[in-house]
Amino acid sequence: MRLRALLDTDALGLKLLGGEDELDRTVRGVMTTDLRDPSRYLSGGELVLTGLAWRRGPADSEPFVRLLVQAQVAALAAGEAELGSVPEDLVVACARHRLPLFAVHESVAFATITEHVVRQVSGERAGDLAAVVDRHRRMMTSGPAGGGPDVVLDLLGSDLDLRAWVLSPTGRQVAGPKDAEPALSTEVCAKLAAEHLAATRTGRRAPHRVSVGSTTYSLFPVRARGQLPATAAGTRVAPGAASGREVRETVLSDWLLVVEADAGDWAEERLDLLYGVTQLIAVERDRRDAARTVRRRLAQEVLELVQTGAAPAEIAARLRVAAPVLLPGLGAAPHWQVVVARVEWADGDAQTSRVAQTLLEEILVDPHATGPEQSDRIAVAHTGEEAVALVPLPAVSTEHDGSEAGVLAEALLESVREPLSAGLDGDGRVTLGVSAAVHSAEGLRGALEEARHARRVAAARPGRVCAAGHQELASHVLLLPFVPDDVRRAFTARLLDPLRDYDRRHRAELIPTLEAFLDSDGSWTRCANRLHLHVNTLRYRVGRIEQLTGRDLSRLEDKLDFFLALRMS
Repeated sequence: MRLRALLDTDALGLKLLGGEDELDRTVRGVMTTDLRDPSRYLSGGELVLTGLAWRRGPADSEPFVRLLVQAQVAALAAGEAELGSVPEDLVVACARHRLPLFAVHESVAFATITEHVVRQVSGERAGDLAAVVDRHRRMMTSGPAGGGPDVVLDLLGSDLDLRAWVLSPTGRQVAGPKDAEPALSTEVCAKLAAEHLAATRTGRRAPHRVSVGSTTYSLFPVRARGQLPATAAGTRVAPGAASGREVRETVLSDWLLVVEADAGDWAEERLDLLYGVTQLIAVERDRRDAARTVRRRLAQEVLELVQTGAAPAEIAARLRVAAPVLLPGLGAAPHWQVVVARVEWADGDAQTSRVAQTLLEEILVDPHATGPEQSDRIAVAHTGEEAVALVPLPAVSTEHDGSEAGVLAEALLESVREPLSAGLDGDGRVTLGVSAAVHSAEGLRGALEEARHARRVAAARPGRVCAAGHQELASHVLLLPFVPDDVRRAFTARLLDPLRDYDRRHRAELIPTLEAFLDSDGSWTRCANRLHLHVNTLRYRVGRIEQLTGRDLSRLEDKLDFFLALRMS
């Protein structure tokens, strides 16, 4: 279809702001994004939809538009809901680069535009399948009439006789057909999610076919910010064929559509229809992600206040704002727990805090929960190389063993370890730390440090997916303030004085090297990058530390002793 046709469709609510001479451009797909650099997801010819969340100031418009032009997109459509109108700097940048620009009225959902373009560019379909897509489109509109992915799956069953489910990357059932008997068990969901993640990691093309017992399932990736699965020419671009950095950024966050059927002998038209359905489900995924924006912003504000040492009264005021958003109807301020997560890659790639943010939001949802979406009660921020979750607890009770109820470290990973291990196999790790519950702003800083220390303990353990809780810190970190001064001095002198003396005589920087090595959880690559050293130089310094102290930094016990000595010094 051509851009000109979009203006002729009143229901889309588009207003042309620039690019009148370029309206004969052909649209081959559609993409919704708020990434500052979405170019890796673009193949050319797309209509790009954006809510402008990437824009922090006027200077951001020029580089964003330049990236779109380099990716050869057809046009840009900016929503007016966030800022009230499209900023003038964006209009100027688009005019400079001859990129057609549309304004999307705040009353029009991006889903409406997406589905219109999908129907126009997907080519000819069998009559009955086209009718199903049209019905799905009507059901997936925003507002109280929309039924979400459950309605899509019900229509797949009623119109195409296909039983289907939507799963999260950890195997949690997001949606399923009504009255489906027998239902997918937790074990089957975990296995399907694991097979999907493993197939995506190894670059196998979708759909992925998996047999569980006597049943065959076909797995279709649901790309939250991916490419349109079909071009105007009818050539399908299978999601899941991505590799490298893109896989790392999506494999732990994308949903998947599970169909109880063997898609190996399906015709192209039927496969295209299923990929079209994944696009409809992706609209719902994007809607849920957008709904998390307020909670993420609240968490980010609280985290920044805590890390910058703000007054407890200021933090408490921010928590009072967060409480009714996360727990509507709550009469009093809740208790809080802090959970810290980090995703690490084998080559030391540390640009993963947003991946950890999305993953932590998923992990913190109880896979067996019923009723309202529990992620509506979770606020996750990201900072540096980690994600930090602020989890409200309406009340903190005491279990029969005397421990406080709340988020438990190992329980978080019980149902997600299998799929996540498959998604990280040979390349990455996920480590989590969980604090104790606190009931005031004064305790939040300590809870954050506690969760970070717990995550360090988890990182020292073997395995792809590890967690540690505050209970495991009771023998050292929580007791540090009560250690007598003479014991502190003796302990730290025995471990650190030989290194300090050596540093004074040789300017060898062994103490900073030791601190960086422990902060990097013993990763040679990340520590060398952090210190701007060659790995061989780092190995020499660590060897000198071990020689001077008689300790072995490959042993967890010696790492913990050094860690405590540095904390007490």
